[in-house]
Amino acid sequence: MVLARLGRTLFFDTGLSRNGTVSCASCHRPDQAFADGKPVAEGVEGRKGTRNTPSLRGAVYTEAQFWDGRRPRLEDQVLDPFFNPREHGLSDTTDLLNRIRTRDEYTRLFSDAFGISPQQATSTRVAQALSAYVRSLEQSDIPLDRFLFKQETSALPPAEQRGLTLFRGRARCAECHHIGERAAPLTDGQFHSEGVGLDQLRPRLALLSRTVAKATLEERDRWISSDTAVAALGRFAVTLNPADLGSFKTPSLRNVASTAPYMHDGSIATLEEAVEREWYSRSREQDRPVMLSREEREDLLAFLRGLKEISSP
Repeated sequence: MVLARLGRTLFFDTGLSRNGTVSCASCHRPDQAFADGKPVAEGVEGRKGTRNTPSLRGAVYTEAQFWDGRRPRLEDQVLDPFFNPREHGLSDTTDLLNRIRTRDEYTRLFSDAFGISPQQATSTRVAQALSAYVRSLEQSDIPLDRFLFKQETSALPPAEQRGLTLFRGRARCAECHHIGERAAPLTDGQFHSEGVGLDQLRPRLALLSRTVAKATLEERDRWISSDTAVAALGRFAVTLNPADLGSFKTPSLRNVASTAPYMHDGSIATLEEAVEREWYSRSREQDRPVMLSREEREDLLAFLRGLKEISSP
C-alpha cells in the first residue's frame, strides 16, 4: 500500500527531530513489539517523558489514543510526538514540513501516495500516511488464536490451557482483557484505575486536581507530557470527571512478555510483579483476596508468556 509505504519512511526518519537523532521507531521498536523496554519514553538529548511507551501492535484495537485517550483517532495523535520537547522536539508544523520538503526520498513517495510533490505536503497528509502505516502493523497469530478460533488444540500446552481457564474465570482477567467470539484483542479499550502512581500523590491530590481542573485544555495537554504528577491523574486530566482519577486505557496483552516494564509509568519491572499488582487491586476492589495457589499462579503466568506472535516459517 503506497500510503503505508510513505508512512513507514516517515516513521523511521530521524531527520524529523530537532537534533536528527530521534524517529518514531526510537521508542516504537519493531524488535520489541513496537515498544522500547524503558520505564518512560526518551527523546531528544535523552529527555524523559512521563509515560511508558505502549506497543503499537494494539493501536488498531481502540479508537482513543494515548494512555488517557486524549486523542480520539490515530490521525489526531500521530503528529503530537513531533512537537513534544521531550520527544522529537520540533517547533511547529512548518518545521516538520520543511524537513520533509528538503529530503529527496519523499519526492517519489508523496507522488505515489497523493499525486503531489513534497512541497505540497500538509500536516494532514503526513498524519494520514503515518496512521496508515500504524494500521498496517497487523498482528500475527498468537497460539491463543489458533487454540480458540482454529481449533488447534495442541497450540496451547496443558499449563497454558489451565492458565486460560483461570484468566477467563476465577482470576477475572478477561473482564478487562477481552476475549471475543471471533478474536482475542485482550483489551476492552476502556479506562480503569489500578491506583498506580496515585499513592504518592495523596497528600496533594486535592490541590493538584483543582489546579488541573482550572487549567485550559492546552495547559493540561502540555502538563501531561511534562509533569509526572499530572500524568498520574490519568483520564481525569482529559475529562475532569473525578471518577476518572488514575484511570488509564487497558493495554492489550498480546506480546505482553515482550513489553516490560509495565503500567502507564513503567513502574512495574516484571510480568510477575504486574500480575501481583493486579491481584492486589482486585482484592482491594472486592474487599477479599484473590485466592490462587502457587501452581495456579504459575499456570496463569505461563499463559501470559505464551501470548506472543508465532514466527513465520
